Amino acid sequence: MASHGYIVTIPPMTRTRPHTSRKTLGVALLLALLAGGCVERTVSITSEPPGAVVWLNDEEVGRTPVVVPFTFHGVYDVRLEREGHRPLWTKAKTNEHWWELPGPDLVAEAIPDGKSETKWHFTLEPDTGVDPDALVDRAKQLRDESTPKPTTLPPDNGAADDDTDADPKAGDTDTATDDNSPSKTD
Repeated sequence: MASHGYIVTIPPMTRTRPHTSRKTLGVALLLALLAGGCVERTVSITSEPPGAVVWLNDEEVGRTPVVVPFTFHGVYDVRLEREGHRPLWTKAKTNEHWWELPGPDLVAEAIPDGKSETKWHFTLEPDTGVDPDALVDRAKQLRDESTPKPTTLPPDNGAADDDTDADPKAGDTDTATDDNSPSKTD
């Protein structure tokens, strides 16, 4: 084959629109991840009757019904009090979902408006209205029952302070307290 002397130049590759749209998509995804919301974790606490004061880990958080945000899952100390009812002291655990475990949580954190809600409901018992005087009387009764009673000794009838007992009918005859010892007689 003979060459006709044409020189063919091939222009360098240029970026085309599909590559630019992938870059734009990557930037948009990165911004969405950065601007995306965190998972909002809350505990919704209700009680029967409503209106009880609630403490979580010794911090007052409000009156029932109340919604409290939290950061970490786990067991919380819970205290509820309401006038006319017995105070309630207990522990409660938050619900941890599989998607909040290490690994899947990275994806879950990037989802906007993600929510994790735990619901706790407590029933308060009515106060029995214990009479303070009756309580003190009952405490005294229990104390008396648990205290040992002193034993009573027979009267000594004017006996001397030695180891022998005097028999007033026998006159000056002394008897030893030990059954094995001989008796003294005059």
